[in-house]
Amino acid sequence: MKLRQSLFWDTNVKNIDLKKNAQYVIERVADFGCDKEARWVLDLYNKKLLKKVITRSRCLMPETKTLWNLLLKN
Repeated sequence: MKLRQSLFWDTNVKNIDLKKNAQYVIERVADFGCDKEARWVLDLYNKKLLKKVITRSRCLMPETKTLWNLLLKN
């Protein structure tokens, strides 16, 4: 999937490494991504990493954390 520049407004998407910048990508998509991007993140990263990022993030909105914790519950 091509990263949407408007989702990563503070950087050039060409400089984003999906592996090295996993936390950044997960947080940005969790807070501001559309359904298609959320599904892509769920397919791209393993559940353990997603849970870790969502749980430990200090920049996610509380509503986002609640939603993603429900999505990752199983």
